[in-house]
Amino acid sequence: MNMRDGLSVSGVSYSYGSRRALADVSFHVPPGRFCALLGPNGAGKSTLFSLLTRLFTTREGRIEVAGHDLSKSPRAALARIGVVFQQPTLDLDLTVRRNLLYFAALHGISGREAHSRSEEALDRLGMAERADEPARALNGGHRRRMEIARALIHRPSVLLLDEPTVGLDAATRVAITDHVHRLAAEDGLTVLWATHLTDEVRPADQLVILHRGQVLHDGEAGEGVTELFLKLTGAEA
Repeated sequence: MNMRDGLSVSGVSYSYGSRRALADVSFHVPPGRFCALLGPNGAGKSTLFSLLTRLFTTREGRIEVAGHDLSKSPRAALARIGVVFQQPTLDLDLTVRRNLLYFAALHGISGREAHSRSEEALDRLGMAERADEPARALNGGHRRRMEIARALIHRPSVLLLDEPTVGLDAATRVAITDHVHRLAAEDGLTVLWATHLTDEVRPADQLVILHRGQVLHDGEAGEGVTELFLKLTGAEA
């Protein structure tokens, strides 16, 4: 497998004025891998996501998405990314289907192809029967699943999720985490899942621990993630 596939972050730094938010951050997530980006609030996770989605830019370091340099070929790189932000971004007044079709149109997908991809997403979510309901009629878990489906409608190779289970109950968090793990395993997606919750990390996951803008750990999670996290960050249980 080409190491340029998937998502590569190399020597990335970023500052807000005199405050260093990220310092020489490097890691690589290959296709088909679920990588948990674990860090306490204020660790730099959101800053990194802003750089990955080009909301922010930096000259310090390099980001590659499916072999495309984000700074040199931003359109090609961003076309390979699907994003689920921490704050919900659905149009609650549109139906489930219309939300998907609208997002497809933003990616230049229309007509039969847009309808085909939307129906495929609805079937996969088990929500075909609810396609004509307004998004506001869905519970929190179904809204999140819909946002994930929407993020994949243009068939990206890299899926970024920034604290995607915030505000969801425990059972729904497990269901959403299971769903995204399957996307990595079955569809070969490169997944970067940002979280501050150690129970969302599984032993076989790649684990990147970010603290005060620095990578303290990058490797297979294994057992004892909570203990490792507390030890490295000095956080309290």
